[in-house]
Amino acid sequence: MILEVQNLNKSFRHPWSLQKIQVLFDVNFRIEKKSIVGFLGGNGAGKTTSIKCLIGLLSYQSGALKIFGKNHLEKAVKKEIGYLPERPYFYNYLSAEEFLRFYGQLSGMSGKALSIRIGELLELVGLSHARHMFLTQFSKGMLQRIGMAQALIHKPRLLILDEPLSGLDPDGRRQLVSIIQNTFTEEDTTIFFSSHLLDDVDRLCQDLVLIKNGRVHYNGPKSDFVDRGKRGYLIRHSFASKTAVESVSELSALQLKIDQLREDGHQILNIEQEKISLDEAFKEFQGQGGAR
Repeated sequence: MILEVQNLNKSFRHPWSLQKIQVLFDVNFRIEKKSIVGFLGGNGAGKTTSIKCLIGLLSYQSGALKIFGKNHLEKAVKKEIGYLPERPYFYNYLSAEEFLRFYGQLSGMSGKALSIRIGELLELVGLSHARHMFLTQFSKGMLQRIGMAQALIHKPRLLILDEPLSGLDPDGRRQLVSIIQNTFTEEDTTIFFSSHLLDDVDRLCQDLVLIKNGRVHYNGPKSDFVDRGKRGYLIRHSFASKTAVESVSELSALQLKIDQLREDGHQILNIEQEKISLDEAFKEFQGQGGAR
């Protein structure tokens, strides 16, 4: 088991009234194998709060959080986690190389091994040319990429990213998507990341965790989430050298439509179930209560 969250409950105190406000309600999800997992939910759903509880930045009222089968706060566990927050802080007076060296040393790395790792990561994130540039000179996209390199400096087994693609232009997003894919392939790393950019999630993820109003409603393969629910059927047929596609909404109506077309002399070329995008499936999820 890579990651397991059991019955996580989290409350905050209102800053003025001191009234307790619960934001996470018995949150449960798990990641069982090496994969790229998308953590989806609307604004205020509980994604960042859940992530901060996971990595120990926030305390929580009750629940059990395990990473690699151990308590998530154990030092040995933390050494195996890479983390990039939604709004990372950068030391602008450091160069890219100095920045990575600083975080490498914090992770217990030193000497030639650290220098080699810095070179590998600068190449991975496309910043070899900016090795000696100060971070204050970096663009938003460059900062996100050096932040990714920082999270990977110690070769973590689990990489947790909070909205890593947010605020980037299309080129910056493509670059970061490529880095995430390469990290998954080359670094043997499980990646868990939150995002509201569903096209990128669709390209990257095999599995999803969906949270709404502080409750997890789905945890499983992306394909199962997209395919669930009622879908229509597409019938592609031809007649007199002309091809057409028709749709029926119910399985019970499918055979009747096929019989009608054949009776009228049409040749049935193929039949397939209509598919929807992750974006459409997520909009349906947001518009209903959801189901576990």
